[in-house]
Order: sequence, then structure tokens, then C-alpha cells
Amino acid sequence: MAYTTINKSKDYFNTKIYTGNSSNGHAITGVGFQPDWVWIKNRGGSGDHALHDVVRGVNKRLVSNNANSESTLSDGVQSFDSDGFTLGDAGNYNGSSTYVSWNWKAGNSQGSSNTDGSINTTYTSVNATAGFSISKYDGTGSGATVGHGLGATPKMIIWKRLDNNAGTTDWLVQSPIWANRNKLVLNSNAALAYSSTYANVDNWSNSVFTLGTHAAQNASNGTYVAYCFAEKTGYSKFGSYTGNGNADGSFIYTGFKPAWVLIKNSSSATSWSLYDNKRPGYNEDNAYLLPDTTDSELSDKDIDLLSNGFKPRTSNSALNTSGDTYIYMAFGQSLVGSNNIPATAR
Repeated sequence: MAYTTINKSKDYFNTKIYTGNSSNGHAITGVGFQPDWVWIKNRGGSGDHALHDVVRGVNKRLVSNNANSESTLSDGVQSFDSDGFTLGDAGNYNGSSTYVSWNWKAGNSQGSSNTDGSINTTYTSVNATAGFSISKYDGTGSGATVGHGLGATPKMIIWKRLDNNAGTTDWLVQSPIWANRNKLVLNSNAALAYSSTYANVDNWSNSVFTLGTHAAQNASNGTYVAYCFAEKTGYSKFGSYTGNGNADGSFIYTGFKPAWVLIKNSSSATSWSLYDNKRPGYNEDNAYLLPDTTDSELSDKDIDLLSNGFKPRTSNSALNTSGDTYIYMAFGQSLVGSNNIPATAR
């Protein structure tokens, strides 16, 4: 059994489905907490994935499906509230459609500068209990370290360069799950790639993460955000599996009932696939979205979300090509918490 100190995962992560009304000041409630990182996608039509967080400022938008620098949008997310967030009338957030928002809790404020590394952060917002922090910092162009505040070694970090000089600098994803100095790109279907200029993940610690000199994480005068994740038993899992090319795919044990799963084939060029337990569909008809594209919601017979993990139900290259390696991030509800209450199957 996977016991955990996080008895209620919805205190730290929750998916919220809502319908837009094209009106300014539309309050979305029912998240269950004040979110500090909000990721929104129009389900019914094509459009950008919109990402907002408390550290950069509520009106500052990033887009997971392209490499654009940060932009300011007054009619997107307008405030982070005690039980959700408030929207303007921008179409990618609040038009005549249905939307999904994925919400994480960090420190419920911008936080303060973290001085543990050779680079001091501008702000770091931390939720050590849930293993999640958001840091903003300025690059130096030289090898460096940055404090993350988690008190545990990160299992995955997602970076984005913010400043206008970024041009089209890709999102960067690194992890000790795969070989050192390799990376994936959130806004691309590209396979895992190596460069000596990416961070040495072997040197990440319970207080700092290392930086290389690549423009995607540490250019001189560049400004960056880093989303850092440490694994928490019964709540979050970051790992890999090998595809078997069979419609009865491999079972991937997480130790909890997944509420959100992001999967990428690291061996070949295929899109990221994102599943959650709130959008319509049931095993194996779970609806999914592609973080690296503007595509609307898709639904195929692809995956089961189970009480203690997940299982691909296809041989397609995005989830289960024989011999290919797949990377995943998952958040969810523990099998048994410290209160000895078991999770039920979906």
C-alpha cells in the first residue's frame, strides 16, 4: 500500500471544468483552494494553452504550444481567488465554449527571494508539502545554481524564458529520470535530445538545481520561470515506462488513483498527451489534449486511469510503441492516507 501524508489531493491539485460566458469578471469557483499556477485550454475549439502563475503576476501569460516570450493580457486571468480565479472575456479563456483548467497550489503568494544558490531568485513560491515550487530568476550565461525551496531533490523541472529578447526560445524540460544533460521540449513533439549546454541534473539537490548555459535556461540578461516538482508518495509520480506495442499495454504503477497524467514518447517525434479524471469519457474512452498543439479535445480508446496507476490501451506511437521509452508526470489521490481511508477505483 502507498501511504501518504497528503490525505486530500484536491487541497493541492484540482481540475476544474467550466463553461465560458464571454463576460468580463467571470468568477470560476469550486477549485477548492487559491491556485498559484493555472493552465487553461479551450476544449471545444482550437486555441492556445494559457498558463498563468502567482510569481510572474496574474496577468502574465505563457503558452505551452509555442515558444513565444511572456505577454501581458488584461482580459485573460484577472485574479487568483480563495476558491478559484476570475476571468476577462478573452476567447481562449471565456468564450462560447467549454474549458478545462488545471490548478496547483504553491505558496499562495509571490514569495520572497531564495538565496540558496549562486543566483538569487526574484521570487520563489513554495509548497514543500506537495513538492511544488515556482521560481523566477535572471540568467548569467555561466554555470550556476538556483534555490528551489522544496527541501527535496526535484524529480522534474519545466523552464521558460520570459523576456522579450527570448525570441522563440523553447520550453525546456529536464529530469534525473533520463540521461544527464538531455531535455524534452514542452512546445514540441521532438524526441529526447542532448547538449552539453543543458543542466547537469546529477547535481540537483534538496536545496538547489543546477543550470547550464543554454538560452532556454540561463542566458546572460535573460529572465526565467522554473516550475519545480519533487515526488510525494501517494500524490505525485514522475517516471518512465517501455511500450509493448500491444493494445493491452503495460500497467504503470503510481501508488495512487491518477487525477492528471502527462505522457511523452522520448524515443520519437510524437505529441505530448494530457489526461485527467474530470473530462467526459471513461476507461478506456478518456478525452485528452495535446500541450504542444492548439488542437481541440480529442477522444480515442487510448488509456485506462485505475485506482493505483494507468494503462495504455493502444499501440499508437504517442503511448505504446514497442521498445520506445515514455516519460510521464502524474498527480492524484493516495491508495491509503495517514487517516487509513482508501481511495476507490474510478
